[in-house]
Amino acid sequence: MIGSSGRDFLLCLEKAAAWEPGRRREENPLRKAFQLFDPDFTDSDELLVVIDEIQESATVYSRIREFARNFKAHFAVTGSYLGKTREKEYFISAGDVEPLTMTTLTSPEFLDAFGKREMYDTAELYGTSAHAVYDELRAYFMIYLRIGGYPEVVSTYLGTRSLPDCMAVISRLVGTFVKESSRYFEGPLELEMFEKVFSSIAATLLKEKKGTSDLATDLSRIIFKEESGRISKRMTNYAISWLYLSHQIGYCSMSVDCSNLDIVANCRYYFNDLGVAGHFLRLTGEPDEVIEGVLCENFVYLELVQRIRRQEIAGQAPWFATDKKTSGELDFYVRSRMDNQNYGIEVKRGKNQPATANALLERGKLDYVYLLKNTYGGIAGRRYSVPLYLCGRISFELGKR
Repeated sequence: MIGSSGRDFLLCLEKAAAWEPGRRREENPLRKAFQLFDPDFTDSDELLVVIDEIQESATVYSRIREFARNFKAHFAVTGSYLGKTREKEYFISAGDVEPLTMTTLTSPEFLDAFGKREMYDTAELYGTSAHAVYDELRAYFMIYLRIGGYPEVVSTYLGTRSLPDCMAVISRLVGTFVKESSRYFEGPLELEMFEKVFSSIAATLLKEKKGTSDLATDLSRIIFKEESGRISKRMTNYAISWLYLSHQIGYCSMSVDCSNLDIVANCRYYFNDLGVAGHFLRLTGEPDEVIEGVLCENFVYLELVQRIRRQEIAGQAPWFATDKKTSGELDFYVRSRMDNQNYGIEVKRGKNQPATANALLERGKLDYVYLLKNTYGGIAGRRYSVPLYLCGRISFELGKR
C-alpha cells in the first residue's frame, strides 16, 4: 500500500464502489476492484493475496472483515508500523483475523544460520554432554547476545565476522526506524521521543528497580525534568504505544507474592531484539559486565514470550515476582498451563546465590526453580541448573514426571 500497486488498487476500489442515484449498486465492490486490478483474478481457495504495509490505508485496513467473510481466497495483511492502526479511522472486527508476529531471529534460529541447530537440540540440559559442546554453544550465545537477531545484522556477521560492522548496521536500523516513523507524526518533538524512550527503558533496566504502576510518568521523569513542560504524559504514552505496536519493546507484569491471580500488568519493559537493547544499554556508559547481565535477563524474557505464544505458560506477558516476607524479587515467575505447577527462574551470573527463589521454594510458593547460569548444569532436589543459552529447551512439565 506504500507503492504504486497500492495506489492503483485504491483507484480500482474507488471506481468499483462509485454509485449514482438510479443505478444498481455493485453487489461486491471489493471483488470488482480485484477484477479491475487484475482481469485474470479468480476467487478460489488456492489463491493467497498479500497486502503489504496495510497501515498506509485505513480504507483497505477497515475492509479486513470483508476479506475474511466474502472471499474463498486467503488474505495475508502485513505491516511494519501497525501503531498507526490505533487511530479511530482504522477498524478491525474481532474473530476475523489470526495474528502472527514476525520476530527477529530467535536463539535456535540464529544457531541454524551457523549450522549449529542440531548441537543445540541434542545438548543435555544438566551437564552430561561433553564440555566442548557447551563451550561452543556458549561462544555462539555470546555473539547472539551482542548482535541480536535482525537478519541483516546476522548476515553481516556471517560475511565479515566483525562485531563493529554489526554495530554499525544496528545503528543504521534504529535510525531507519526513527526516520520512517516520522511519516506518521506531525511534530518533530514526538519523533525526538523515540530514541529518548529507548534510552530511558535501558536506564530503567540498569537500575534494577521494582516495577512501577505508572510507566509513562516514570519515563517522563527520566526523559526530561517535569518542570520543563516539554514532554507530557500523553506524548510519552503515545510513543510507548507506537514502539509496542511496532514490536520494538515488550511488557513484563508483576506477580505479587508469587500468585498467578494477583498480577499487576505492564510494570516493566524489555527490548524485542538483543542487538537493539545492547545499542541503547551501551549508550549509558555502564560497564560491559553490567550490560551483559541485563541482556541475559532480556534474553530469558524473549524466550518466555515464545512460551506464552505457544500457550505453554500463563499470562499475556511474562511475569516477575515479589516476595512480601523477604522483600526480595524473583527474576521471572511462571505458572505452567501444562502441569499447573509454579516455577521460579533466576538468571544468575557469577556465584551469587538465588536467596529469594530458595526462600519461595522452601515456603511452598514455588514447586520448582530453574537457575539459568553460565555453568554446565545439574540437579539438586527441586532446583535445576541449566546453561543459560539452553533456556529455550527447559520444560514446564516437571510435575507430570
